[in-house]
Amino acid sequence: MSKLESLTPNIMVKDVNKTLGYYIDKLGFKLIDTNPEKGEYEWGYVMLDNVGLMLQEEKSLKNEYKEIEPMHVGGALTFYIRVKNIQDYYSKISDKVTVIKPINKTFYGTNEFAIMDINGFVLTFSETPE
Repeated sequence: MSKLESLTPNIMVKDVNKTLGYYIDKLGFKLIDTNPEKGEYEWGYVMLDNVGLMLQEEKSLKNEYKEIEPMHVGGALTFYIRVKNIQDYYSKISDKVTVIKPINKTFYGTNEFAIMDINGFVLTFSETPE
């Protein structure tokens, strides 16, 4: 029987180098891999704890998947990321990023905040109190 084991989004971005810098310097992600190994990257992979993201340059991704040619970078895709010690993480990054929803308690009982990255993607960080 088949079993899905993980999900790692491959996000279309304008500038992989700049986006990698943002995720590493501002959000604390670690660089795992790039293509090519040096210079102007077409693709990069970053992780923070158990969360991984692949970042691929717009032209490169559109060459790979012709079906997405009319689509734009950013927009309607949001990422919902579970966090332990959310207040700690919020304090660490909030002055380095564009916070679009400050830390708050939701009607469904979680503590959350949301940011917009440099490509227009929304990342919502959430913690369920114990």
